[in-house]
Formats: sequence, structure tokens, C-alpha cells
Amino acid sequence: MSNILVTGGLGFIGSNFISKILKSNHFIVNIDSKTYASIDSSYLKFESYSNYKYYNIDINNFDEVNKIINKYTFDKIFHFAAESHVDNSISDPFLFAKTNVIGTLNLLESYKNLNKENKLFIHVSTDEVFGSIEEEKFNELSPFSPNSPYSASKASSDHFVRSYFVTHKLPVIITNCSNNYGRFQNKEKFIPTIIKSLIERKKIPVYGKGN
Repeated sequence: MSNILVTGGLGFIGSNFISKILKSNHFIVNIDSKTYASIDSSYLKFESYSNYKYYNIDINNFDEVNKIINKYTFDKIFHFAAESHVDNSISDPFLFAKTNVIGTLNLLESYKNLNKENKLFIHVSTDEVFGSIEEEKFNELSPFSPNSPYSASKASSDHFVRSYFVTHKLPVIITNCSNNYGRFQNKEKFIPTIIKSLIERKKIPVYGKGN
């Protein structure tokens, strides 16, 4: 049995991850500050599981993050929490820098000081750190070329995570997955936007030049 911390576990991807592992024998702690993108916990029904605990904690608050990490001495941290809407990052880049960079740094700094063997920090990032790729496929060796404040903030957080592996020997995994879709995805995202437009018989918005 492992103690697992999930950040942003009321968000789209984090909540689906928790639903997958709840039936295991792991003890799961979910910290989520309940932003506009969070899912109503009454839909998720996580609280009915004895191996689940939720805390309303903002990862930008180092003292609260440090307190929870030291209380449960986690074997693994799955870091999903992030501001992720590109348009919002253009209108408020400071929020994205704060949550995606400083929030990640708070987790890293606390976790690297935790006196525990075999710990692991899994940082869920995005392929957008590599920018626009016209023909070739990206891989872990592709150069970073972020094109929005959102992707720039995620690229920065990736660099911090890697630096804690090199400097502090903190075991880490960084994932740079492509777009996700599915149950509980926020209505602002591409596929829900298209479906909502169809249901309401509105024009489907075309992103960019529609190529």
C-alpha cells in the first residue's frame, strides 16, 4: 500500500486518474483549490471510499503544501494541478506563472526535503512546450518552443522539475502528452465547445485559419 498525493484531483484529468486507482489498496490524498475548472465532488462520489481524503489546498501556499506532504510522507506525488486554458493565459499571464511555476516549485521544494526512501514525483505537462510542429513528430529531445503564456509556464515548470532531479537527486517523471478528451472535460475546451455549439444550433467556432 502506498500513500499517493494527487494535485488537482477535481480537475478533468486528475479526477479520471483518481477514479482509476480508487479501487486499489493505495491511500489517496487529493488537494485541489476548487477553481472554475473543478468538478462538483458530488458527481465524483470519491468521498464514499475509505482510502480517499480531500483537502482544499492551493499549491501556491507553501506552508499548507509542506504541512500535508510531511503529514502523510507520500510515496508518490502525481502533479496534475495547473492553469491550462490558453486564452486565459493571454489575458492573465501572472496567474499562470504563479500556479504553474511557483505552485510546482512549492511541491518540489517540500518533497525533496521529505526524509523518505523511494519517493517519486510525476509531473504532468503538455506537448505544447514544444510549440507548433508542422510535419515532424516531437520527442523528449525536441527543443522547447512555447508559443503562449500557458505553454511558457509549463515549459518553465518542466525545467524546474528536471533541475530538482539533477541538483537534488529527486526521482521524477515528466509527461508531455498530447490533447486529452473525455468525461468531465471543461466546456471551454475544443471538443465540448463543438458539441455545445451543435446542441444549441450555433455556428461552430473555427480555431486559427481552420487548416
